[in-house]
Amino acid sequence: MSGSTTQRTATPGQPQAAPARNMGQKIAYAFGNLGQAAFYNTMSTFFITFVTTALFVDVDKTLAARLIAVITGLVVVIRIAEIFLDPLLGNLVDNTNTRWGRFRPWQFIGGLVPGILLIMVFTGLFGLVDVNTGVFMVLFVIVFILLDVIYSLRDISYWGMIPAISSDSHERSTYTALGAFTGSIGYNGVTVIVVPVVSWFTWKFTGQWEQGRTGWAAFAIIIAVLGLLTAWSVAFGTRENQGELRAKAEANGNPIEAFKAIAQNDQLLWVALSYLLYSVANVATTGVLFYQFKYVLGAPDSFSIAGVIPVITGLVTTPLYPVLNRRIPRRWLYTAGMAFMIAGYTLFIIAPMNLPVVIVALVLFYLPAQTIQMTAILSMTDSIEYGQLKTGKRNEAVTLSVRPMLDKIAGALSNGIVGFVAVAAGMVGNATAADMTAANIRTFKTCAYYLPLAGIVASLVVFLLTVKIDENMHDHIVEQLEERLASEEPDKQ
Repeated sequence: MSGSTTQRTATPGQPQAAPARNMGQKIAYAFGNLGQAAFYNTMSTFFITFVTTALFVDVDKTLAARLIAVITGLVVVIRIAEIFLDPLLGNLVDNTNTRWGRFRPWQFIGGLVPGILLIMVFTGLFGLVDVNTGVFMVLFVIVFILLDVIYSLRDISYWGMIPAISSDSHERSTYTALGAFTGSIGYNGVTVIVVPVVSWFTWKFTGQWEQGRTGWAAFAIIIAVLGLLTAWSVAFGTRENQGELRAKAEANGNPIEAFKAIAQNDQLLWVALSYLLYSVANVATTGVLFYQFKYVLGAPDSFSIAGVIPVITGLVTTPLYPVLNRRIPRRWLYTAGMAFMIAGYTLFIIAPMNLPVVIVALVLFYLPAQTIQMTAILSMTDSIEYGQLKTGKRNEAVTLSVRPMLDKIAGALSNGIVGFVAVAAGMVGNATAADMTAANIRTFKTCAYYLPLAGIVASLVVFLLTVKIDENMHDHIVEQLEERLASEEPDKQ
């Protein structure tokens, strides 16, 4: 066996694509996450902003407050429900068999349908909210659930496509890095353009420079069109390689059988545990950074620094990942990333009231974020062949639905963590930095830094002690699968 996966040739039965087509496919795939990430940020962040500031402007204030509470509660419930729904959607994708492949049909559907539903949501169901709020709420629930479910199918099929494009671990890292790179641009780009776009279109239609409903509707149309173009870029610009590893895998079966196969994949489960510990620690800190600037530093106007730093670090580190990974094993990239985060937490704890030190801490905190996330995604991706070797079943979409499921668990916990920290540390109401006592600061540091730091250390320990799947192990697994499938072929003839 070769010591490096860069020496592997194409899987038997899976001819190498021409370089030009390969590059075109990578561009098409990367473009897909630009719109997908922009769509996600619109739904996860600015949807609530729209609901609370513009959706019910023509509704009685008391009724509007109740309707806002219902909608925000609905979002929380749906997010929690998705924790259990995503693997089922992954099983649906895995059991999709069409002439266009397993994943591309969902990119086609996921680009078109969610875009239409997004426009419906951001127009108050085309003005129904002003006509009959009761009927609006009933239909809104249905539309929002459909929007969330079909978008999830797009997300799961997008990341699940990587092992269908290539069985080479390093080539997978290239696709993952490209998707993460454009995703960072799409996600953060929405934050940059949302206020100017909404304000300009509101002014264009009403003559008032504000964030009105017409501006939000125009913004939604732009995001919907971007989402359509980028999803269809993947649908029409990529090809799934039907090599032996995929063609000869056993049928995935029903959800119960798929979950059984996942439960038997110990490497997937260990990677998932390590990533969950990291993800919860990460959101526990990022969710309260505004409180760090407002109540600890007494500099709320400087909070934008916490937004600029991750944009810059993401754009720098993401393209470097596949380059570094060809020389440095993922295990050590992950370890180095965790070491940076531990150093960042140490600075947060030592000097939380010193702005220059906090800025350095933020750089150390955000610098490895993409590296850690991509390592987790690639380790989960490579565990697909590991599970296939153990069980005979190749659960691509179900396996890669685990990562967004873990992100949703962490996201659901984030709201509770932020609320608890704010109340426990006295950072509520009209309180200012001058009102903070030493006890308040200690409570904040414990929740925002000490406990998450423990989570980061635990994540690293779990990864180093239990996660064995790496580039060389994956290469060996692929070879074993090829040999097994080759030896079984005569028996089937």
